[in-house]
Amino acid sequence: MKLIYQNMLGFLLIIVTTISIIGYSGIGYARNQAYMQNYQRMEGYANSLGALAEADSQAGTARLSNNFLDQLEFVLRGEDVHLRIFNDQNEQIYPKTNARIQLSKNIFSTLKNGQEIRIQNNHNETSPIASTKDAYTGVLVPWMNDKNLVGVAWISSRVKRVERPIYLAKRNLLRALLITVAVGLILSFIISYYSTKRIKRLSRATQKVAAGNFNVQIEHKDSDEIDQLAENFNKMVQALKQSNEEIKAQETRRDQFMADAAHEMRTPLTTINGILEGLQYDAIPEESKPKSIALMQRETKRLIRLVNENLDYEKIRNNQIMLIKTNFDAMPILQDLKSQLSQNAKKANDQLIVTGPEKLPIYADRDRFTQVMVNLIQNAIQFTHDGQVEISGKRIAHGTQLSVQDNGIGMSANQIKYIFERFFKADPSRARMGTGESGLGLAIVSSLIKQHGGNVTVNSKPGQGSTFTVTFYDHGFEQFVKKN
Repeated sequence: MKLIYQNMLGFLLIIVTTISIIGYSGIGYARNQAYMQNYQRMEGYANSLGALAEADSQAGTARLSNNFLDQLEFVLRGEDVHLRIFNDQNEQIYPKTNARIQLSKNIFSTLKNGQEIRIQNNHNETSPIASTKDAYTGVLVPWMNDKNLVGVAWISSRVKRVERPIYLAKRNLLRALLITVAVGLILSFIISYYSTKRIKRLSRATQKVAAGNFNVQIEHKDSDEIDQLAENFNKMVQALKQSNEEIKAQETRRDQFMADAAHEMRTPLTTINGILEGLQYDAIPEESKPKSIALMQRETKRLIRLVNENLDYEKIRNNQIMLIKTNFDAMPILQDLKSQLSQNAKKANDQLIVTGPEKLPIYADRDRFTQVMVNLIQNAIQFTHDGQVEISGKRIAHGTQLSVQDNGIGMSANQIKYIFERFFKADPSRARMGTGESGLGLAIVSSLIKQHGGNVTVNSKPGQGSTFTVTFYDHGFEQFVKKN
């Protein structure tokens, strides 16, 4: 069953149930009121007749002559009221009949004690009065003079007359129920259509997303739960879109890495294979053999470095390395790196500068710290030509901060977003020199810094250079930061 019909059925069930409960209660109340008013009316007649009978204790019921009672019943006939009178001997004295009519002993005994008896319907099994052709309701009222029974008045009326207002109430209730169901059907259709229309809109949007369209957005007013669902749907689609874009970017970088890795491996392998064939067929002169062997060694080291960088990154990423942190002076290491990497900087016509205090205490793993700084400096040299690369360090509260600043090509905001991810290259078309061509250097830096409990940031603009800043915290401070 469609949701719109389910909602309509639910609304109708609520309406019908509510009307039925109210109608049942209303009819029950109307029935009770009708019978109560009838009892009170007939008791009023009986008490008025009783007052006449009690006025003369000697005459008793004799004062109520047949002629008088005939006239009274004629007057009350318009109200469908019928009268019977019994004397103190339990004999029916009005209307007179040839047969001797008496009340049952139990009923007469009850009346003799001064208690009234109300009869709702003498067709009921529990009625104290025998059943008649037509159903009657009425009262048996004893007339007492002090504690002495004077007589009994049995005043009754047909049930169908008493229940006529109840029948009218039922008919009005049925009419109201039909009108309410019709109106409720229309209103429930409108409300259900409005709700299901918004749900259908969500369904259509979901189908578009399932088909790969992540630009779907649903307008909403934040007024109810469906609008909240629409808002959450929009957030989900945005998250899926970002995730899809990141997956595509990762795939692009992976494909680029595989192409670069294949290219980088093919070049040294081709060189090594050519030299080996030359040596095999004595195609290389004796004087050129030392240079050829040296070239093979360099190309072999290049291949080993490419493989080691990938293995090193996997170990770092999976926390498979052990950091041996100590306190040491970072300035001598920075000066040594300046000397070691000056040749690479010279090839790019770059100037290496180291600035900082005379002593720069730092708490880190010495070898991994060196690896971090080498990768950052080589990255700066790689993307800077005819410029300068400045390595600086300083103490900050509870730690040591180092920066590598260049005035090279710089990066855009989108490049900065992915700069620390594996395989990413800010300028894949640029000729590479030295190490760093695998696209793993900065990914390794980020992983090592995280394992040290520090942080790394980058500030860059296209054409204005880049500044990488790393922070190493003092012993015990990273645990304090985690706890707080």
